[in-house]
Amino acid sequence: MKIYKPTTPARRGMSGIDFSQLSKKGPEKSLTSNIRRSNGRSKSTGRITTRHKGGGVKKLYRFIEFAQTRLDAPAVVIALEYDPNRTAFLALIEYKDDKQKQYIIAPSGLKVGGEVIFSESVPLSIGNRMQLKHITVGTDVYNIEFESGKGGKIVRSAGSSAQVLAHDGEFVNLKMPSTEVRRFRGNCFASIGQVSNAENRFYRVGKAGKNRHKGIRPTVRGSVMNPCDHPHGGGEGRQPIGLKHPKTPWGLPALGVKTRNTKKWSNKMIVSRRKKK
Repeated sequence: MKIYKPTTPARRGMSGIDFSQLSKKGPEKSLTSNIRRSNGRSKSTGRITTRHKGGGVKKLYRFIEFAQTRLDAPAVVIALEYDPNRTAFLALIEYKDDKQKQYIIAPSGLKVGGEVIFSESVPLSIGNRMQLKHITVGTDVYNIEFESGKGGKIVRSAGSSAQVLAHDGEFVNLKMPSTEVRRFRGNCFASIGQVSNAENRFYRVGKAGKNRHKGIRPTVRGSVMNPCDHPHGGGEGRQPIGLKHPKTPWGLPALGVKTRNTKKWSNKMIVSRRKKK
């Protein structure tokens, strides 16, 4: 982490990410593209569908290989790069046979010049990707597939990792970052290690302008709104919300209510729920 000197009120509480470990190069042009941002509005009607989004600086999207399109082909890490679209760092890899380049999510400990390989069964080395049924108990994994061949969907944010707890027939039990224990099919792929930039959890914005650069608009309390805008709004001066329980802007219960769909197909894969804080 970078801790700044308190030269201004904003700098006093600000902390930044240390990018000294990253390569001094721009993004790979063949793996980037401009994307049209909706800024929280519906493309068809132009109405706000997601609140508190808008503005922000322009940024290129990096095409990342979340799956394993090239099996049994060793690749060399030629650069570690920053990605403005996510909290984790990226690793630019180049395959030895045809010099094809790809971006992957960089794990902690992966260095430039290191070698990675995707296969059904490979050595338990940081950055390698293999099927869960071949990974030993106690190993940390990330970028895990929900369904075989669909690419990694979960455990992709900075500093996160899941732990292999047990092998049970065709299934493998993993302890998720939320402490939830969940079953996955053994033929699903996962990468070995922990996602890079673990210090991101200590990052402090310091000033409101930084959030505006990210495209995050201000958020205010419902109790300071008008009654037409929020169930908590209205009243002369500062008032209680006037309700037995707090509600969302759409009138639904806000606290202590389970929101997970009870008919979701993946519910049967949960062994134990996460621990309540």
